[in-house]
Amino acid sequence: MPATHLIDRGVIRVAGEEARPFLQNLATNDLDAVTPDKAGYGALLTPQGKIICDFLIVAVPEDEGGGFLLDTPLLQTADLMKRLKLYKLRAKVTLDDLTEATAVIAATDGGALPADSGLVYADPRLPGLGQRALIDRDGAAELATADRQDWHARRVALGIPEGGRDFAYGDAFPHEALLDQTGGVSFKKGCYIGQEVVSRMQHRGTARTRVVPVVFDGGIAAETGAEAIAGGKPLGRIGSGANGRALALLRLDRVAEAQAAGEPLLGGGMAFTLAKPDFIRFPFPGEAGFGAAA
Repeated sequence: MPATHLIDRGVIRVAGEEARPFLQNLATNDLDAVTPDKAGYGALLTPQGKIICDFLIVAVPEDEGGGFLLDTPLLQTADLMKRLKLYKLRAKVTLDDLTEATAVIAATDGGALPADSGLVYADPRLPGLGQRALIDRDGAAELATADRQDWHARRVALGIPEGGRDFAYGDAFPHEALLDQTGGVSFKKGCYIGQEVVSRMQHRGTARTRVVPVVFDGGIAAETGAEAIAGGKPLGRIGSGANGRALALLRLDRVAEAQAAGEPLLGGGMAFTLAKPDFIRFPFPGEAGFGAAA
């Protein structure tokens, strides 16, 4: 059971008798589906529908205090706390930043963690990501001995984007970051901040830019942030990479045009091809239906 300490994650506790409706009115996912046996994945958006912060949501059993723990990107944790406090108003909830005392660990092989690892939960985005756990920070070193890059290499191989690496907070829409493919958006729940924009993009099929997995011909991925081009025209940017693979935020309509013209796709000057994982449901360039819901 190899596990690593994800030192770039923070933890926020949302508790109180109105914790669930409070988060339900803010997050993109359906909080009614989040239970102690099933974690959730969602985001807080701007009114314009762009991602401020995405997070995993873990329901704490009532006999352990109840409420929810948000597994958040460390660099976004303080800003998320600030925004949650602004939205709190008179809601009967308490908000606490537990980052200094709590560590997030993750199985690097996509498997299970020991049941006594703390608050253990399956990563809700994709089964292949395995289990995570929230534990006392003092005990993290003993349990988490694997290299953190092993976990990121697995994430890249599976095609799961991460904010700050593969898309920019405050700039990307949920569809662009694949939240619609990984359970991060509910199209059946009631209103939340930014919902109108997200729903319009879903029903009109206007998401032309997406984070997609790519494979480099030479077996070495381009550096994070390298420009992706074809025929001298920009396609987007290369994100995190490992073992000759990477995630790239690309204009898929421009990729389709380049492929039709026989132009190679280049990232940092190196040729790559798209590699569609099984969990992605929208058509890639060259597939039937592309252009209608990309």
